Amino acid sequence: MAKLLTASEYAALAEKLKLPTQAFVDGAFVRSVSGKTFQTTNPATGEVLTEISACDARDVDIAVAKAKAAFEDGRWHRRSPGERKAVLLRFADLLEAHAHELAVMESLDSGKPIRECQNTDVPETIHTVRWHAELIDKIYDSTAPVGSNALSLVVREPIGVVGLVLPWNFPLLMLAWKIGPSLAAGCSIVVKPAKETTLTALRVAELAYEAGVPAGVFNVLPGGGKEVGEPLGMHMDVSMVSFTGSTATGRLFLKYAAESNLKRIVLECGGKNPAVVMKDIEDIDVVAQHVVNGAFWNMGENCSASSRLIVHADIKDELLTRIGVHMREWKMGNPLDPEFRIGSLVSEAHFEKVRSYIEQAADENLSVAFGGSTQAGNFVEPTVVDGVGKDSRLFKEEIFGPILSVTTFDSTEEAIALANDSVYGLAASVYTSNLNSAIRLSREIRAGVVTVNCFGEGDITTPFGGYKESGFGGRDKSIWAHDQYTEMKAIWIDVPA
Repeated sequence: MAKLLTASEYAALAEKLKLPTQAFVDGAFVRSVSGKTFQTTNPATGEVLTEISACDARDVDIAVAKAKAAFEDGRWHRRSPGERKAVLLRFADLLEAHAHELAVMESLDSGKPIRECQNTDVPETIHTVRWHAELIDKIYDSTAPVGSNALSLVVREPIGVVGLVLPWNFPLLMLAWKIGPSLAAGCSIVVKPAKETTLTALRVAELAYEAGVPAGVFNVLPGGGKEVGEPLGMHMDVSMVSFTGSTATGRLFLKYAAESNLKRIVLECGGKNPAVVMKDIEDIDVVAQHVVNGAFWNMGENCSASSRLIVHADIKDELLTRIGVHMREWKMGNPLDPEFRIGSLVSEAHFEKVRSYIEQAADENLSVAFGGSTQAGNFVEPTVVDGVGKDSRLFKEEIFGPILSVTTFDSTEEAIALANDSVYGLAASVYTSNLNSAIRLSREIRAGVVTVNCFGEGDITTPFGGYKESGFGGRDKSIWAHDQYTEMKAIWIDVPA
């Protein structure tokens, strides 16, 4: 992990950054076919950072053709597992050598606090690439028990050209979650970063090429969803799309697959995640720390954020008191100053959306226990809204901002019902000192990830994805992520007696 610098040192780095401005296709930066550009801005200041090439369907056709050519001639996937592993390990080393640069670029582009970029996003990105690289020569295929007159092999083969469509909340880390297993499997990739946060994906592609990933294997197309995402989803030479983002957009990729070549679709979509706190907890202060972290980490711009606190009525007041104490540690301010844990939201449009939920709380006459204010520069203060009923928008809708709703229950059955009262099922947290309650709640809450007595998503070894409208078709992270970037083939060899 790179050492945290001072605010002045990060500011100096920001002044010296050379920002990428063009698409990355076939091993080089190139202008878009149209020559059009779009501005990317620092959401905390409104400052225009640079102009970036705006790609469209013509650029998608070119990038996919280059990726397909790279796949078909085998310049990447036909290398030995050891050779591909060595390249990806060099790639991880280059990411580490540029850790400060990537952290500052990410913070400027997204409004994320530099302390999170430096301490979490960048090191986890590097670890993810290394972990999947090391897995390349450790995944075994198998044989089937067919008797002595035949030999049956069950093998995995890379699926082909893959579209990777990224969200804006964790630009680097979500990129790593997808390029790690897809490149390890031997695929060629076309990455569409979120339009709001394009910079680091372009720089990472350049570093991958420098490390030895061949031209055409790793391509990045900046631009909008209609201009790049849809053509990628509809392209007949794209064998798979892995998408992280909103459920509404995820549905579109299923439609694109149905209307094109039935390409494989893997979706990691929205969440409205419960933190269920039973009255038997032993250390309410520790629970409060986890709840605050789960709700406000990354400004709540996190699909697995603990946005619904479902707490036993008998301990609600005490827990809220302790939550208020720990919220004092979450100072809001300049994202490039490591003193602050709350940065700006990613854009003015998203800021207005999140602010509307604070106004909704007032319209519903709900009690704002903490926070509730906003500041210029797309800053929303961490906010706790008490007395939220299950019919409230604050209970039902994904806010994707630093707002925690509080709902009480009186029985375990009611807690489970409230936790499952959502179209989503991505993540959940359970806090209890009773083993039976921990097992029952973790099994009966319908979510892809359930943590007990902590907030989190597991680590790189555990699969991540959701139930219901939170996910479809596969999982990010872990050994299971590799399977979705491969096709399974059965080979039958007749062995005459």
